[in-house]
Amino acid sequence: MVYQSFLDSDTEVSVEALVPSLSEVWAKKYVGKVAARNETLTKRDERSCKDDVVQCLTSKLRSVSAQAWNKTESLLKDEMERHDIDQDLIDPWKISKDIHQIFEKTITAYSNYVTPGRFSVLVSKNIGDIRRQYTAVDPRVIGFVSMQFHYCGQLLLKNAPESETTTLQQYFKVIDDHLYMPLQRAYEAAGNYTYDNPRLRTVQALLPNCTTIAHSIVQRVNQLYPNYTCYSGRLDSEPVRISSVRDVEMFQIYLWTSVLERNISAIAQELFPLCVMLYPTFNVNWELVRQMISLMEKAFIQCVEPEQIKYYQPYHRALWKMFSPEVFPESL
Repeated sequence: MVYQSFLDSDTEVSVEALVPSLSEVWAKKYVGKVAARNETLTKRDERSCKDDVVQCLTSKLRSVSAQAWNKTESLLKDEMERHDIDQDLIDPWKISKDIHQIFEKTITAYSNYVTPGRFSVLVSKNIGDIRRQYTAVDPRVIGFVSMQFHYCGQLLLKNAPESETTTLQQYFKVIDDHLYMPLQRAYEAAGNYTYDNPRLRTVQALLPNCTTIAHSIVQRVNQLYPNYTCYSGRLDSEPVRISSVRDVEMFQIYLWTSVLERNISAIAQELFPLCVMLYPTFNVNWELVRQMISLMEKAFIQCVEPEQIKYYQPYHRALWKMFSPEVFPESL
């Protein structure tokens, strides 16, 4: 009755006010189908693009590996004799094979949408084992392995579409970090401590700031030496900046490994010989290294409580003494 009286009233009511417009329903349905189709096509295009990239990188990997080794060997062959490195330890076929397998794992992770963060967790032990294998007799050998990976990565990126290079760089950096830095060794050393141990807590306070500290130090060194040019270009160029940030991170990880192991063997037996072999080759002046070590100390103080300084300070001093002017007198 109420409904009928409402219809019988003088009030004019459009059909659309009582019943949803069929045209509107149809329009929404059509737009929805188009949006769903577009999403499907986008995902298919992304998958197709990723498949194309994977196919391209995989097909280039063998030739790129050969080019990378030629460059690595040309840079370091004189250093082998100068530093009396046993040539039998430098097996180009084995190094190339191991790096080839590492890239296959990396490309597979990229193909399967495994995030770089998750990939780092999955690959850390495997790369740690490879690193341990190459540093067992002469830690300097890892320099050849790391450079082989580095140059392979650079050459592969040149063959990848520009739209994918940033993403691929994130995956390559994961491997780069694990090869250059004793991350697995640091993790294993940390496992020997209880959660509330003050030495471990000190490293836990500093480690999350590692990359931020590295970026700030590289920026400051660029300001101090604006015209300095190393083997790969000016300090403020993108490739050199990326390598410089990695090196500052590397120094920090070696330092935290020494703190956790309670000795400087990681620095003395691995980091120092590697730097002595590689830095002159790449025209890295020792004053730049000293500036980095000095700036590290200033950055660390901002991240810890005063009572925590004593846990890393002796190892930082040892690091400074190894690269001091008394050892390397030349300066800029």
